Amino acid sequence: MNEEKVTPTPSSRRPLIGITTRLDLDDNTFYLRRYYAEAVAAAGGTPVYVPLVKDTDALRSLAERLDGLLLSGSNSDLDPALYGEEPHRKLGHVVPERDAADLLLLEYSEEHRLPLLGICFGMQSLNVSRGGSLIQDLPAQLPGALKHEQGAPYDRASHTIRIEPESLLARLAGGSEARVNSTHHQAVQKVGDNLRVVASARDGVIEAVEDTRSDRFVLAVQWHPEVGWEQNDLSRAIFVAFVTAATVPRAVARGSE
Repeated sequence: MNEEKVTPTPSSRRPLIGITTRLDLDDNTFYLRRYYAEAVAAAGGTPVYVPLVKDTDALRSLAERLDGLLLSGSNSDLDPALYGEEPHRKLGHVVPERDAADLLLLEYSEEHRLPLLGICFGMQSLNVSRGGSLIQDLPAQLPGALKHEQGAPYDRASHTIRIEPESLLARLAGGSEARVNSTHHQAVQKVGDNLRVVASARDGVIEAVEDTRSDRFVLAVQWHPEVGWEQNDLSRAIFVAFVTAATVPRAVARGSE
């Protein structure tokens, strides 16, 4: 494997990348694993963790300062009421603060064409924000599915994905297949507006989506490229492409010129 460090397009200012956090309901703590910030920083960005505050004005004020938005993974599930369904018996716990923060930030990113990278839960919230729906529990609702919750070690590439040609992900992967880690029990079902499926597992589970419009950077993946990114070419390429997109001057990136 090529260990050469990949760097983004040079810029006079490192782009500010907002990364959504998690909420520990027992300890009332906003938190996130270190890997997201480290991967963004290595790709040339300045990471900032976004707290899940209920003050929407504060969140929008923060969003106005961002050059890119990274929707992180979560150990919670989106409220199925957001896509018009009743809760499945295997639905995990729901964190309304995370759902609300993701949806508000997604609304802002859509309005201003903010470069967006969604990871795991972040891909699911992107899909729901665009009118899509989710499989609430893969083992229960998709008989014969692969094991998508691999457990430790979390950086192990546990299954293959097939990548659509002529996609951003195919260019980043340098081919039509890759092996990825897997830590999820939900997945995209109905695909949201202006999204196209660009990767699937062999059992048909959707593993990546991109925006259908060419005037913005929107990529979301079901696996966790932030885990073990140092040793994985595709993971590094994903973060570099995202941070590079966020390096474009704000006025140009947001279509105001």
